[in-house]
Amino acid sequence: MPLYIGVMSGTSLDGLDIALIEQHTQATRLRASLYLPMPDALRQQLLALCQSGADEIARSALAEHAWVALAAQGIASLLEREGLQPAQVRAIGSHGQTIRHEPQRGFSVQIGNPALLAELSGIDVVADFRRRDVAAGGQGAPLVPAFHAALFGQERPRAILNVGGFSNLTLLAPDAPVRGFDCGPGNVLLDAWIGHQQGLPFDADGAWAASGRADAALLARLLTDDYFQQRGPKSTGRERFNLSWLLAHLQAHPPVAPADVQASLLELSARSIAADLQRSLPQAEELLVCGGGAHNRRLMQRLGELLPTCRVASTDSRGLPADWIEAMAFAWLAHRCLEGLPGNCPEVTGARGPRILGALYPA
Repeated sequence: MPLYIGVMSGTSLDGLDIALIEQHTQATRLRASLYLPMPDALRQQLLALCQSGADEIARSALAEHAWVALAAQGIASLLEREGLQPAQVRAIGSHGQTIRHEPQRGFSVQIGNPALLAELSGIDVVADFRRRDVAAGGQGAPLVPAFHAALFGQERPRAILNVGGFSNLTLLAPDAPVRGFDCGPGNVLLDAWIGHQQGLPFDADGAWAASGRADAALLARLLTDDYFQQRGPKSTGRERFNLSWLLAHLQAHPPVAPADVQASLLELSARSIAADLQRSLPQAEELLVCGGGAHNRRLMQRLGELLPTCRVASTDSRGLPADWIEAMAFAWLAHRCLEGLPGNCPEVTGARGPRILGALYPA
């Protein structure tokens, strides 16, 4: 059976997820995985590229060289651990690192120099998945719903929630097209606020948020952003929701204790997810959660409280590891590309139709 590697680094910028899959005719199996923490210097370079600044072209090129070197190192380590040679892997599906996502202006930019990754790894690379969907009038995101449908099927109404920097829903129901969209901030504001206040990269288990109380007035103010009233197809990113966005709201609001701000941000993530699910698939019987947010106990608890008629659980409960589904998705998308099969869901992204995603960079 063909082997593929998926490489993913998301908007949280915490590190690289590398997944090795076996792609069977009707099933995808995770064979091995590896996580590489993002070096702080590279994280800061990538964060800076999310906003306009001086000498962007050179800084972007240097940052992607460093990103590729890290990815190639991780791929080599994973293959050595598994006793595999590069020739035994059909392709790498590399998402790259998103630095700008503005589909309303006709672009979504991921850096990751796939030609260099092919050179360093000795493996064919499929990359640049989002641009073809954008060219067809789509958002270019989220792209994981097609893979979620392949993994979980549509025999009953259920939703798959991926919570990384941002949260996105996949809506699966019998006799219906696959639907989905970005709900809004997942961990991005939680990480930004605890970094701003305590110098920590993330709120482990949502403990700091759990120590505070959501401020109803602040939460109501945050929810006035018109993104939360939009229906899919829709996608978002750091261009819209970031620390500056939060600080602007806080400056226009009476002072709130830092822990209560964190509690309010967690409530924002939970409420926006729950509202979108109840509005778009009210008959959902279960919500299966993957991504880093699946480890946030407080977030999982709040989702359960806000969705009392829907079973909320990690995808781990279905034997599918929450930490690796997104990296697996890009390995699967590489397979779809090489087989000449579409990888997008038009009802999700708003593209004019199914499209083969990605471009091949031979080793």
